[in-house]
Amino acid sequence: MNVPVCGRKGRVLTHPSIHAAATPDKIAYLMAGSGAAITYRELDERSNQGAQLLRALGLGVGDCIAVLMENCLAFMEICWAAQRAGLYYTPISRFLKADEIAYIIADSGARVLVASPAMLEGLAGVALPGDLRVFSAGAWAEAAAAQPKTPIADDIGGADMLYSSGTTGRPKGVKQPLKMQPVAQLHPLLKLLAVDMIGMAQDSVYLSPAPLYHAAPLRFAMLAGGIGATTIIMEKFDAEFFLRLVAENRVTHSQLVPTMFVRLLKLPEAVRAAYDISSLRGAVHAAAPCPPDVKEAMIAWWGPILIEYYAGTEANGVTVINSEEWLAHRGSVGRAIVGEIKIVDDETGEVLPAGEIGSVYFANGPQFEYHNLPAQTAKAYNAQGWSTLGDVGFLDGEGYLHLTDRKAYMIISGGVNIYPQEAEDVLIMHPAVQDVAVFGIPHAEMGEEVKAVVQPAEGFEAGSALAEELMAFCRARLSPIKCPRSVDFEAELPRTPTGKLLKRLLRDRYWGKG
Repeated sequence: MNVPVCGRKGRVLTHPSIHAAATPDKIAYLMAGSGAAITYRELDERSNQGAQLLRALGLGVGDCIAVLMENCLAFMEICWAAQRAGLYYTPISRFLKADEIAYIIADSGARVLVASPAMLEGLAGVALPGDLRVFSAGAWAEAAAAQPKTPIADDIGGADMLYSSGTTGRPKGVKQPLKMQPVAQLHPLLKLLAVDMIGMAQDSVYLSPAPLYHAAPLRFAMLAGGIGATTIIMEKFDAEFFLRLVAENRVTHSQLVPTMFVRLLKLPEAVRAAYDISSLRGAVHAAAPCPPDVKEAMIAWWGPILIEYYAGTEANGVTVINSEEWLAHRGSVGRAIVGEIKIVDDETGEVLPAGEIGSVYFANGPQFEYHNLPAQTAKAYNAQGWSTLGDVGFLDGEGYLHLTDRKAYMIISGGVNIYPQEAEDVLIMHPAVQDVAVFGIPHAEMGEEVKAVVQPAEGFEAGSALAEELMAFCRARLSPIKCPRSVDFEAELPRTPTGKLLKRLLRDRYWGKG
């Protein structure tokens, strides 16, 4: 079933099973903090045992499992087991509230949940699907260890099924059709970004600094295992520790978000200079707009090794820009390599010329659907069949995309997408709130910070005490990252006669536009 794929400079892109035979004792994954590691032989054996267990539990091609745990070796072992069994695997953010987690488990149709003890404790008392098989990480490892180490008879490539919040506030599952391809077939987009553009190969040392439940960290870590590289996984990001890991392990590649760049740049100059990072050959970044001054400083420090891409979990289109191009097109996120960019006037539906701002659509890109949400899927497409992630921007004269806004005022804080409607829906239920608007305001490190502006109900006094009460009220009901970090008050919020909230009039004040 293993089909080699030729990559950069003729290197062969394969599957952990191939590397287990060729270099069995090579480290596949290493935890940065604890030092725990797994070789390619162990990864192959444990993922085989995991796939055997999934079959023994009755899961077949196209079924789904959910993974809820901190960054750890077991995370990768389970994902590889699902991948080689032709399953969908849904990693869930450990920072979500219990009811949010339960929603994703139910909506994804997951038949198995594997969770760390801490995460299971947080789910105590929460209603989960009755037919869901729940394993602690330890119980899973014990059950898998009793299974054969040989491949299942019907091994075939699976896929991740990731959730991205929607404008309604509910998470949206992005489910791509299984291609029924051999387990050795690598994702072509990842091959393009990681192998062709930044040169990841079998001799690479890849440093993964972000939570594995996010799309890019998981997919890059899976690709690194596919090509036979060594991946170092940070339990959590720490700027100086990142530099130390690069220096001590001669790290060649990494994938980051702009917030990490900010934290790295804020280290004292003496600390930054203390670590030899000359081994770095490529660094990919995405997930949030990178402030131009930050990116310029990073290129000056690390050299022209930064590759930026713009894409969503939906994978309906992709733009890419290297460092040299970016310096010539400052602030751009690149030109399309998947799909064709169309800048559209939402009112007329017309395609706009270079330099004019409109909604960003991808034409002739891969199709996608939001799982169990046909209406939301339909909203992502226009009459021409082009799809959008809800961003606004323009093309310059050479076809480079510049993003200028988020159509739905999605907040991106530290590389995490936050939709303000969720917090608004919670806060409006507080008796002291007559009206509320939630949006992002500038934050030097995180990119954006969640702000709430509240119109107090009659009889309630605006002030710091009420602000603290409202923030606590929200944190008790939503993941803290989705909640406002500060609250301001207005006598009345601006609305049209039809009741539409003119959020821009509020938001622009904080962005120096009003």
